[in-house]
Amino acid sequence: MLRILSKNDVINLNREFIFFLIITHFNLKMAKKSIYEKSKISDIPESYQRYLDEIFIISRKKKGGWVTNKEIAESLKVEPASVSGMLEKLKNKGLINWEPRKSIRLTEKGKSIAQQLDETHALLYQFFANVLKIEDKEIIENLSCEIEHHITRDVKESLEDFLSKYLK
Repeated sequence: MLRILSKNDVINLNREFIFFLIITHFNLKMAKKSIYEKSKISDIPESYQRYLDEIFIISRKKKGGWVTNKEIAESLKVEPASVSGMLEKLKNKGLINWEPRKSIRLTEKGKSIAQQLDETHALLYQFFANVLKIEDKEIIENLSCEIEHHITRDVKESLEDFLSKYLK
C-alpha cells in the first residue's frame, strides 16, 4: 500500500523515484478495475485524439466553434488531404459534424473526449512543473502533450487527487 507522503518527505526524495511511485500506484489501482470501467478515451486511437484535441483548441477561439480543414492542416503541419481522410474517420465514429468542403464541429461525444484530454494535459503540466520542478516550459508542454493520450480516466482521477493533496 502506498502511503501519502508529507510535502517535506516528497521534497527530499529523488524526483524520478517519485514519478515511478506515482505511476506504479496508478497501475496497481487500474489493474483492480474491470475492463468495462475503462475510459472512453482508451477506445479512441491516439491519432484520432490528436485531431480532436486540435479541433477543440482551434474551436475555442472561434465564434460558434466551427473549424476549417485548412486551420487544422496548418496547426498540425500536415497536408489538407490528410486532414480530410482523418475527418472522414472521425465523422464515422460520431466524433465530429462535417461534410466535405464545409466547416467542422465536434459532436458532444467528440467534445467530451477533447475536454478530458485538455484536463489531463493541464494536470500533467502541473505535475511536471510543480512536483518534479521542471523549469523548461517547452519540455513540460511536449511531455504533457505526449503522455495525455495514454492516461485513462482512473489515472487522471488519481493524479488529480494526488495534486490536490500535494499542492495544498
